[in-house]
Amino acid sequence: MGLRERIWPGLRARSIGFEVLIALLSTATVVVGVVSPEARLAPDAVLVVGGLLLVATLLLFRRSAPVVPFVVSAALGMLVPALTVGLLLTAYAVGRYEGRWPVRIAAGVLGTVALVQPWAIGTANEAVGALGGVAIALVLPAALGIWQRTRALLLAALRERAVRAEAERELLARSAVVSERTRIAREMHDAVGHRVSLMVLQAGAIEVAAGDAERVELLAGQVQTAGRQALEELRQMVGVLRAEEVDEAAPLGPQPGLADLPRLVGSAREAGMVVTWTGPAEGTAPVDPVVGRAAYRIVQEALTNAGRHAPDAPVRVGVERRPGELCVRVVNGPPARTPTAVPGGGFGLVGLAERVRTLGGRLTAEPRLDGGFGVEAVLPA
Repeated sequence: MGLRERIWPGLRARSIGFEVLIALLSTATVVVGVVSPEARLAPDAVLVVGGLLLVATLLLFRRSAPVVPFVVSAALGMLVPALTVGLLLTAYAVGRYEGRWPVRIAAGVLGTVALVQPWAIGTANEAVGALGGVAIALVLPAALGIWQRTRALLLAALRERAVRAEAERELLARSAVVSERTRIAREMHDAVGHRVSLMVLQAGAIEVAAGDAERVELLAGQVQTAGRQALEELRQMVGVLRAEEVDEAAPLGPQPGLADLPRLVGSAREAGMVVTWTGPAEGTAPVDPVVGRAAYRIVQEALTNAGRHAPDAPVRVGVERRPGELCVRVVNGPPARTPTAVPGGGFGLVGLAERVRTLGGRLTAEPRLDGGFGVEAVLPA
């Protein structure tokens, strides 16, 4: 560490120049005091040494240890009243750079004694004048220094708070991005996983219907359609995940809801599943889009699991609107044949439970006594 960093840590060249200017100003006050008649009462050596000591301490310790030059200036003022002008500089330094109130109070008492010099006061007028000098030479500059210190601390606190708020805002933005991407990943699992499961079912149906050319052609077309739809949904979702900026021209599509359930059941039937659908009565009041989308995903995931784990089993899908709630129930029977092993993440029902819990509903997914499986969700509506 160099000499500059030891004496004035963290100060720029302009600030160091200001310190030198303050020291030169104190030199001028000493020179003016020395030529005054009152200076003849003190030895020349004391004045010279005291003046040089005041200049040196102001230059070196005005910021780091302001009490040191203050004590020197108080001692000089006590010896030569004409040199009390130096207290203006040192009193401000104590108020500005010394934050401990006990030290400030002790310095104030010392400065008051040096200025008032009670042993030399003989009349009431002299006492009033001395107190006025204390107010001007000691209290006023110290108050200005304290005000400047408080202002600087307040500005530093405000800057720190602004930096912290910016960091928190950035953290919240990143958290929102992660949350949204997690939601998109869940939607990707539900949508694409369902399409791929239908393709597996249709491929199995093609194998069964190998002798029926017309049936094979129909199922092959359905597999191609499901594959194209899965790829399109995957492309759109991956595009959203990779997007770094909002693209106003990005393709947008409506989210599925309660009204799309018959179409979902129909696509499952086309894939070879035996599905019975019971929907809400005509004229029923519409539900919140979020609730409708959750109901769609529940039925979609339940049909996907039924196709995977209970092939050729009959499935009953029922949606019932009750006062204040929407009940979604998907029940499949026992598998008619051994299911083919299909890789899966195993997080479908976990995601459904999280989605339902977020909406304030409840989800039940458990095996049935007949060997089948049932999924029931009650959503607020």
